[in-house]
Amino acid sequence: MNLVIVESPAKAKTINKYLGSDYEVLASYGHVRDLPSKDGSVLPDDDFSMHWEADAKGAKRLSEIAEAAKRADRVILATDPDREGEAISWHVLEVLNKKKALKDKDVQRVTFNAITRSAVLEAMANPRQLDMELVEAYLARRALDYLVGFTLSPVLWRKLPGARSAGRVQSVALRIVVDREMEIEKFRPQEYWSIEADLTADSPPFTARLVKHAGKRVQRLDIKDEATASAARAAIQAGDFTIRSVEKKPVRRNPAPPFTTSTLQQEAARKLGFTAQRTMQAAQKLYEGVDETGGLITYMRTDGVSVSPEGLAQAREVIGKEYGPAYVPSEPRFYKVKAKNAQEAHEAIRPTNIARHPDSVRLDSDLQRLYELIWKRMVASQMEAARLDRTTVEIETPDGQTGLRATGQVVTFDGFLAVYEEGRDERQKGAEGEEGDDDTSRLPVLKEGAKAKVDAVRADQHFTEPPPRYSEATLVKKLEELGIGRPSTYASTLSTLRDREYVRVDKNRFYPEDKGRLVTAFLEQFFRKWVEYDFTAALETQLDEVSAGQLDWKVLLRQFWQDFHAATQAAGELRTTAILDALNESLGAHIFPDKGDGSDPRECPLCRQGQLSLKTSRFGAFIGCSRYPDCKYTRPVASPSAEDGSAESGDRELGIDPATGQPVQLKIGRFGPYVEIAPPDGEKPKRSSLPRGWSPASLTLDQALRLLALPREVGLHPEDGKPITAGLGRYGPFVLHAGTYANVSDIDEVFEVGLNRAVALLAEKRAGRPGRGSATAPLKDLGAHPETGEPIHVMAGRFGPYVKSGKINATLPKGVAPEDLTLEDALPLLAAKAGAAPKKKAPAAKKAAAPQKAAAKKPAAKKAPAKKKIAE
Repeated sequence: MNLVIVESPAKAKTINKYLGSDYEVLASYGHVRDLPSKDGSVLPDDDFSMHWEADAKGAKRLSEIAEAAKRADRVILATDPDREGEAISWHVLEVLNKKKALKDKDVQRVTFNAITRSAVLEAMANPRQLDMELVEAYLARRALDYLVGFTLSPVLWRKLPGARSAGRVQSVALRIVVDREMEIEKFRPQEYWSIEADLTADSPPFTARLVKHAGKRVQRLDIKDEATASAARAAIQAGDFTIRSVEKKPVRRNPAPPFTTSTLQQEAARKLGFTAQRTMQAAQKLYEGVDETGGLITYMRTDGVSVSPEGLAQAREVIGKEYGPAYVPSEPRFYKVKAKNAQEAHEAIRPTNIARHPDSVRLDSDLQRLYELIWKRMVASQMEAARLDRTTVEIETPDGQTGLRATGQVVTFDGFLAVYEEGRDERQKGAEGEEGDDDTSRLPVLKEGAKAKVDAVRADQHFTEPPPRYSEATLVKKLEELGIGRPSTYASTLSTLRDREYVRVDKNRFYPEDKGRLVTAFLEQFFRKWVEYDFTAALETQLDEVSAGQLDWKVLLRQFWQDFHAATQAAGELRTTAILDALNESLGAHIFPDKGDGSDPRECPLCRQGQLSLKTSRFGAFIGCSRYPDCKYTRPVASPSAEDGSAESGDRELGIDPATGQPVQLKIGRFGPYVEIAPPDGEKPKRSSLPRGWSPASLTLDQALRLLALPREVGLHPEDGKPITAGLGRYGPFVLHAGTYANVSDIDEVFEVGLNRAVALLAEKRAGRPGRGSATAPLKDLGAHPETGEPIHVMAGRFGPYVKSGKINATLPKGVAPEDLTLEDALPLLAAKAGAAPKKKAPAAKKAAAPQKAAAKKPAAKKAPAKKKIAE
């Protein structure tokens, strides 16, 4: 019997059909081991030895694989054909050797670029040994990522409260987003005017633009004011124009190459609106196969644009049948990768059977749309070029003082455009240089020497625009151009930036949050080398050299660690005040912008005596007055001239509450904007934070009153008659019934949700939640307790995150991020908590005496030290 080991159960099921009863195919379910999320997993002082662990589920699967290996005559490692796949095979092999499951067994490694019968059988006939150079490249990457994360992140936690993590590629991607935002903030619009004229020349009307005025060539930004524009307009109206030349130029447009991982993510973002993560999840399913279809596409983690001879032949045959012989070029097209550091070991992403038209398969929506995109791109890449006639018409006055130009194009043969045209990203507007011709318009037939009559002239004012913020597509493209990271990791990198709340995505554009700006500023001040684009790209090149066997992986780690370790030690010894001074200087233009009236932008607007500066608290950074505690002015880090339009402290009166007659005020506090009604007679004021997405600048009295009216009663639950309420809490909008909270989609629904909808949300929450006593959703599911079987969850508590299993709750140690906690970390915490002796309740008769006895034995209390002031 032959044992075949793959990553996923879907892949195992498909391959088992191809191989028959002599083979047993088991899935490892991805990586079977990983570095534990704690200190000591990588030991630089021990020549970078690495300690690997399997979680409870992984250990169980490894035991099953080991038992099967003992029964097998041959073990075949058939994981994915890339670095990660090679690493999974290595991990499995290491564990099987430790379990002594491979005694006298033949162990082979096979790879296939597509999960089809022919590809799998061919791979089985051509086994090889494990590629240790790929494995060492994986080990180097994991060690680097671990050392950066677990060495730098604690420095961030201590020196920059509110920061959550740093990463080798993550931090550089964040810097790209922040740098673009700084470009936008520094940008100053420039006025310019465009002049266009509607003309006829014994022809239908056509449009031309001004290219010469007063004998001088006019470029895009040359006409800077209305006076010049009016003079140019008058010159056109008074001019006597003749068509000086009509130039027709045939142009060929060639198709784009088939998809790589990066270009697939970019195009799926442009055309389908998919995130990188959504794209890769759908591509994974297409690769593994759905139901009985087998694998629908070739391997989706690739930098290569080459296509196998079989694929080229299929594409040419399909083009001939579907579109005709004229669309088939005389020779197949071959492409080369232009991206920096590209690894071209694998084919481009293409359908495994190009004859399988998208209309002939029935898939889930995401899979169907992505398969159609991949199919069209592959077919178009092997089609004939599109042919166009591009026409340029020059029109001038007899003296040559005023000139106009009209451009247009005609598609004479559509070629690949009959199937597919690559999407375009938003380009930077307002760049210097000549305005691009709109050559997509059609022109009438025009003759050289004909008189041109001016029917109308338009002078339009414009302003240059800043460079656009990055979308997922353009950020992925930028990372690839710079040679930073690998396309297979971009999806997780961008997800991490969002999850850490370093960036937010609005209308498919990345905006850096203040937390992200602070982290970037900190890293640029104290770890500049490690967030430089060139350094990160050079490190990628060195890792590729490890893959190619040209560099020893431990030599690479030693070179990196020597300087990085010294920098983290130096940063760890810095005083918080020194760090804040550096950040005040670095971010000054953003957080203390020039008011334009000559006044000091850092003067406290409340006391007019202190100076504003960055300060930190356990909740993160904020802006405060240097005269604290005498002056308690605070505001968030966001610039007061930011897009929300909030001014200075942001405090303003919105109007009068008609119910109480009291003023309703908007205030900006340390933790963000909120609204408040001050009640009479010194009672506690009623307050409500502004929900995410609500702008303080545009907040109205009606909106504020609706917020202050929360929570509101939705109705009585039909099962027990208890009230259901809707409100806004720490974790967003919710409905509440009998201690159970269920999130609602957005804040607007809180004001409108009805009884039926609320009952349905609560029923869904109760059906899906792990424990009856949990009022909020867990932050992380760690799996089942190996001894009790109870689920283990990381929860958000009133006094911080904790880990819960059954009735045992254990607080997380300081410095441990909830998202980084693993099952192995949680078990000792729960065991220690369970092992603590429970406090016995005092008998009723002794309860009254207990306080007196305790008071008698207790020594005089020491004077409590004064509370620490917030770091200034």
